[in-house]
Amino acid sequence: MTDDPVALRSRLLCWFFGGVMARRLRRSFHAVRLARPGWPVLPPGRPVIVYLNHPSWWDPALLIVMGTTRFRGRPGFGPIDAEMLRRYRFMRRIGLFGLEPGRAGAVTFLRTAEHILADPRAMLWITAEGAFTDPRRRPVTLRPGIAHLVRRAPSALVVPLAVEYPFWDERTPEALLRFGEPIDAACIKDLPVQEIAADLEGRLETVMDQLAQDAQSRDPSRFLTLMEGTVGIGGIYDLWRRTRAWAGGQAFSAAHNDGQRQVQRREVKRP
Repeated sequence: MTDDPVALRSRLLCWFFGGVMARRLRRSFHAVRLARPGWPVLPPGRPVIVYLNHPSWWDPALLIVMGTTRFRGRPGFGPIDAEMLRRYRFMRRIGLFGLEPGRAGAVTFLRTAEHILADPRAMLWITAEGAFTDPRRRPVTLRPGIAHLVRRAPSALVVPLAVEYPFWDERTPEALLRFGEPIDAACIKDLPVQEIAADLEGRLETVMDQLAQDAQSRDPSRFLTLMEGTVGIGGIYDLWRRTRAWAGGQAFSAAHNDGQRQVQRREVKRP
């Protein structure tokens, strides 16, 4: 296979770019959080297809960080716009492969994905909406390729993943994720393609709705905090807050809502 993503993938480069993206996430987000109950249970010996909504160009950064940390025992791959890949050829070395428009591109995608999933350790990450889409948009609509792939990969586990990036109390946003229950591809592979697509869309929409409720709660306790990043507003405002805390003999926290939480804790302790 020309430009075989399995042969081109470099474990060392994946590790390196995972570290680069982790640093960028820390600088750009208040925190990266995974909604409880947390990580999906993925038994070894079976390839995995993770399909997710596509709210932002930050999505690949999240995926490569997860792929090189939590799932580092599974070689990770994902499709990307072919023109983008031609411009940044190094991406071939971190498991990305080109996705051309049209029928010919769809056929190539399926062949490449099947080749990848022949490895029972493989993990294929797909932003299945195919274009940036607001996470509140309903109904959820996926590109047809994911349903065709499920029919061709009956040994795979298929996992829905919801992602969004809301602002809470800090100047930087939260990166929120929620996994759904894994689906055994063999259980739905014999359905018509339209029914497979509808099943996958319904499952992802359910997980997205659950994540939306988690996000609207603005409650960190509903999440596992995977990574902590930027806090505070900075500049003169944080300098004033730091000076005020020092004058009052209190420890300074740059978190914007830390003072409010301290008040709430004191109120809870009152008899």
